Amino acid sequence: MSANLQPDMTTLVAAPTARTKLAARLEPFDSYWQAPEDVESGYRLFTAYYRANYLPHLPADRDARILVISCGPGYLVNVLRQAGYKNVLGVDSDAAKVEHAHRKGLPCEVAQAFPLLEGKQNEFDVIIPEQELNHLTIEETIEFLKLCRHALRPGGRVIVYAMNGANPLVGSENVAHNIDHFYNVTEHSLKQLLELGGFVHARPFPLKLYDFWKNPLNYVGLAVTTVLELVMRLIFTLYGKKVTILTKKIAAVAERPG
Repeated sequence: MSANLQPDMTTLVAAPTARTKLAARLEPFDSYWQAPEDVESGYRLFTAYYRANYLPHLPADRDARILVISCGPGYLVNVLRQAGYKNVLGVDSDAAKVEHAHRKGLPCEVAQAFPLLEGKQNEFDVIIPEQELNHLTIEETIEFLKLCRHALRPGGRVIVYAMNGANPLVGSENVAHNIDHFYNVTEHSLKQLLELGGFVHARPFPLKLYDFWKNPLNYVGLAVTTVLELVMRLIFTLYGKKVTILTKKIAAVAERPG
């Protein structure tokens, strides 16, 4: 991390001045929950996933200031540093998870998402929450996106994801199986949320789950899900619905107006 960046980044972890009580009770939005039981193995297991899904949507400038919210043990932060991004900060509300990141020498701090972003202006080029947006209520989501917009520089981008309600096989189950999942989205409603947050040029994209190519079974999983999604897309078309993304999870990148 460059010497002139560190002082600015450390000032981000401040006393709470904004919303600190969120609706989610078991899986809070500002703490990463997907780590495997063997936390250390996640640094290896999640590398392919983040490289396939996130790196194509990041700026080419390796000096871009990137904030990773709900960073957990720092899996994405680690991938970004390996990719050459020098000005990265991860934050998570769970001190035990952040401690794992510190052991790896990663620039992560303990902080809550909403108080962290409150009052920030033009400080980042990219903001990425690693937790699904639907761990917030609709109202909390819009509030969060507005805070992100203010914290980004003009032309900066946010990369978000949520559970995809367009998939008829798992869409309803995504909400029903977890009391901290408050809604599903489709590519259309995800763009609506980003628009209400003040973002423009929202571009939804599918999240690739089968990217661990060392396991031959992943090729089977990719083939089966690809066929199923093509069939589901045809059915939606027959019903007059313009649905193109049917993966289990859906993401989007959007920009703060310049």
